[in-house]
Amino acid sequence: MAEQTRRDFLADVGRGMLVAGVGYGAARDLGLSTAWAADDVPDSLTFGDREPLVRLLQDTAADKLLPMLVAKWQSGTSLRELVAAAALANARTFGGEDYIGFHTMMALAPAYQMSRELPSEQSPLPVLKVLYRNSQRIQDHGGHKSEILHPVALTDATSKSSTTDDLHQAVLGKNRDLAEQHFARIAQRSADEAFNDVLEVVQDNTEVHRVVMPYRAWDLLDIVGREHAHTMLRQSVRYCVKSECGNHNDYARGGSRLLPKLFDQFKLVGRPLGTKVAEDGWVEHLSKTLFAATPDQAAEAVAAALAEGFAPDSVGEAITLAANQLLLRDMGRPEKQTSAGKPVGSVHGDSIGVHACDSANAWRNMARVSNARNTAACLILGAWQMAHDRGSRGGDFLNWQPWPLAEHTEGLLAKSADQTPATLLGILDAAVRANDQALASAAVAAYSKLDQSPRAVFDVLLKYSISEDGALHAEKFYRTVSQEFATTRPGFRWRHIIALSRVAASECGRPAAGYDEAKRLLQT
Repeated sequence: MAEQTRRDFLADVGRGMLVAGVGYGAARDLGLSTAWAADDVPDSLTFGDREPLVRLLQDTAADKLLPMLVAKWQSGTSLRELVAAAALANARTFGGEDYIGFHTMMALAPAYQMSRELPSEQSPLPVLKVLYRNSQRIQDHGGHKSEILHPVALTDATSKSSTTDDLHQAVLGKNRDLAEQHFARIAQRSADEAFNDVLEVVQDNTEVHRVVMPYRAWDLLDIVGREHAHTMLRQSVRYCVKSECGNHNDYARGGSRLLPKLFDQFKLVGRPLGTKVAEDGWVEHLSKTLFAATPDQAAEAVAAALAEGFAPDSVGEAITLAANQLLLRDMGRPEKQTSAGKPVGSVHGDSIGVHACDSANAWRNMARVSNARNTAACLILGAWQMAHDRGSRGGDFLNWQPWPLAEHTEGLLAKSADQTPATLLGILDAAVRANDQALASAAVAAYSKLDQSPRAVFDVLLKYSISEDGALHAEKFYRTVSQEFATTRPGFRWRHIIALSRVAASECGRPAAGYDEAKRLLQT
C-alpha cells in the first residue's frame, strides 16, 4: 500500500468532517461521497473549522441545499456563519472572475443585513435566497473541482517589501501571477495596507464592478473575519488584471488620468482631511453642480471642496445625492436596451441609476475607511464616474425631471383623497405589485411629508427586495438605499427611498429562485 502523504491525510480528514456534517446517508444520496473519493485537487485553499460548511455549499446541488441549511439554522448555526461560509466558497470558486458569481458575492453582506431587519422567524429568507443562487452558480461552474483561487506560491520574483507600485505595475503589465505574489506579500503585513493598495489599482478605471467589488469584499470582513482579507480582496486584483486584458480596457480611465493633476493643483497630497460640516444649502448646491457638470468639472469641484476643508462625508453625501437623480429621473429602458426580465420602462438590475447609486455608495464607504490619499481619490473619482454615467449611456437626464412628476401626484390624489399613513402604505404595496413606478414613487413622496417613521415604508420595500429576483441587484441596492438614508440629512434622505420604490415596482413579478421553498421550509 502506498504511503499516505500528509496532504492526503488532511484531505481525507476534511472529507470525513464534511460527511459527518451532512450525514453519510445524505452524502451518498447527493452523490458526493464517490466524488470526494476521487478528489485529488492539489494545493487547495482551506478554511479551518469552516471548511465542512464551505464544502457543503460548494458540493450540494441547489435543489437539495435549502432543507440542509434550514436544519442547520434551526439546530444553532447562525446566519452569520452561513454567510461567512458562502463568501469563502464563492471567493474560492470564482476568484472575482465570473459575472454571476461576483454579483452573488456582492449580495451576501446586504442579505445578512436585511435579515436583521426581519422578525426572527423570517430572518433567514434573504440569506437563503442568496445562498441558493450562490450554490446554483457554483454547481454551474463545476463545483470544488473548478476552483479559481489556490494558495499563492511566492517566488524570488517578489520580496517581503513588495510595494503598491510593484502591485500596480504587475496589474498594468497583465501579469496575474506576479500581481498575486505582490499582493500576497502586502496582505501579510496588514489588512488595511492590502485594502489601500488594492484601491490604488482599482482607481485606474471607474467601471462599476471594478469599483463596487472591493467595497463589498471589505464589508464582508465584518462577517468572515479580517484574517480572510487576502482571500476576499485578491478577487479585485484578479478582476483588475482581467480587465486590463479586455478589448475595452480604456473605458472610463479619464478620472485616473486627471487625478494626479488635481492632487497637485489643490495640494491634496499630505493635506489633513477637513472637518468642516456643510450646511444643507451647500450640499444641495454641490450636488446640483456635480449632476450638471462634465466628468472633469465634477472631479475638480470635489477636489476644490476638499481643499477648502469640507468634511469628506459631506462631499460624499453630495455625490450620492447626485447619483440618486439618475434613478429618480430615469425614463426607463428603451426598446434597444431590454433583455429577459428587464422590459421597456424598467429601471431595476443593471440600469444607469442602480449602477450609479451603487458606485457612489461604494466610493463614499471606501473613503470612510481608507487612508487620507485614498479618501480624496475615492471622492474625486466618485464624482467623475457619476458625471460620466450621466452622459455616457444615453438619456436626456438634464431635462428629464425627478419622479414623482406632478401628474404622478395628481394620479395618487385621484386614486384616494385619504392620505393617512395606512392608506399610503396600502397604495404603495399595490403599486409595487402592479409594476406602477409612478404611483409607488408618489405614495412614498406623500408619506415622507407625514412625519412618520420610515420603518413601515422600508418594510414594504424590503419584502419585495427579498421575494423578487432583481436581476442580481436587489439586495445590494436595498442596502445602498438603507445606508444612504441613514447617513443623509433629513431634508434629502427620502429621495433614496423614492428611488427604491421605483426599483421595487420595476422588478416585481419575477420571483427569486428558491424563495418559495425557503418560505415553505420556514413555515412563514
